[in-house]
Amino acid sequence: MGGHTWWLFVGMTFVVSATPGPNMLLVMSHGARFGWRKAVMTMAGCMSALLSMMSLSAAGLGAVLHTSPTLFDALRYMGAAYLAYLGYRLCIAPTQGAHAGEAMTDAAAQRSGGSLYRAGLAVAASNPKAIVFAAAFFPQFIQPGSPALPQFGILLATFTLIEVAWYGIYAVSGHKLSPYLQRPEVLKTFNRLTGGVFVGFAALMAVSR
Repeated sequence: MGGHTWWLFVGMTFVVSATPGPNMLLVMSHGARFGWRKAVMTMAGCMSALLSMMSLSAAGLGAVLHTSPTLFDALRYMGAAYLAYLGYRLCIAPTQGAHAGEAMTDAAAQRSGGSLYRAGLAVAASNPKAIVFAAAFFPQFIQPGSPALPQFGILLATFTLIEVAWYGIYAVSGHKLSPYLQRPEVLKTFNRLTGGVFVGFAALMAVSR
């Protein structure tokens, strides 16, 4: 793989990773509600799912999903249903109490790192299109005359670094929002907005092909 090809991959991955999606929204939401340190576990869950899906893509599952509409649709609808459920849970999340800041502190204390990891894992894994995307995206940068596995390893490591960097930006940005979420009415609006966006992602996933 030449340097020009790698830099092209870096540029395209930078744009793709920066684009807001369910993963980034979840990381930002957890950064705002639980703090950026706890959001690291959400980031770890998202990356675990993405790396697993990229590996499955390399193993050929992307081609299987592409040629099996029934399996792909089943996974897509399951993913859409989970995102819609997550959005609903955010919309009805309690915000009342003596002070919204206290409610957020209590919520942060009650959420374990494991639960945040599992939430990130589930959201990232809910989109089977990531496998198909990887099957179509990564081969464009693989040089046919050289061993494919080392090249795929370089691309995957590069993708991971860029994706994690953007996760960090979104988590810190969410954490910066937390002072503005001290009032119950503001926190309620934030939860409903983020929940509504998750429901919107679910609808798009359900209708798109």
